[in-house]
Amino acid sequence: MTKASPGYDVSSGARPRALLFDWDNTLVDTWDVITDALNAVYDAFGMPLWTIADSKARIRESMREAFPKTFGDRAKDAGRIFSDYFALHHLERLRAMPGAGELLQALAGSGLHLGVVSNKRGRFLRLEAEHLGWTGHFARLVGAADTRLDKPAVEPVELALSGSGILCGAEVWFIGDTDIDMRCALNAGCLPVLLRPEPPAAGEFDAHPPAIHLPDCAGLTARLRALGVLPPPNM
Repeated sequence: MTKASPGYDVSSGARPRALLFDWDNTLVDTWDVITDALNAVYDAFGMPLWTIADSKARIRESMREAFPKTFGDRAKDAGRIFSDYFALHHLERLRAMPGAGELLQALAGSGLHLGVVSNKRGRFLRLEAEHLGWTGHFARLVGAADTRLDKPAVEPVELALSGSGILCGAEVWFIGDTDIDMRCALNAGCLPVLLRPEPPAAGEFDAHPPAIHLPDCAGLTARLRALGVLPPPNM
């Protein structure tokens, strides 16, 4: 897919044609079960356990990229322990982020191309979307191992946009909560949107700054309404 110019001007009030979402801590909260699954691995390997705060601060890469760095030639065993635990528990403990369901419902019929680009294993991602009744909101749900390289590579973004006729560019908003999401957006030439309560800290995103910061899904809904992408409430 040819990439459009990476330049963008958020002051122009340009309307997006596509919204690509990160998944964990953007649309859903599964940090507790992710942490417990990691701790099942660490306990088996005699390693120090993590808190949820540790997971939020440290997890960025997909398992297939992160585990070989941490576990070396035991990465396959570590991945099996993690996946077995996660598969047993993730759906029962899955929670939507505040306002996420309302945002997706409001976007239904908007004409925007909606997709997900996540470093969660693709089969887990799609099971969670189905469990929440959200599958129909998205044209594409792209997870780890669905493409040759995972986020922040461009390939998952291109797959999420495939079939839409929309090129990577400022009309594609890439929405996430971490530095790897902003890196992915800029690698693809899309508009990076930081979605989390905390504003960027000094120096946090120097190499890959967000173009827009919004505190939560309700804030994104409000921004899209202000741009006329969504109608006012109760219309």
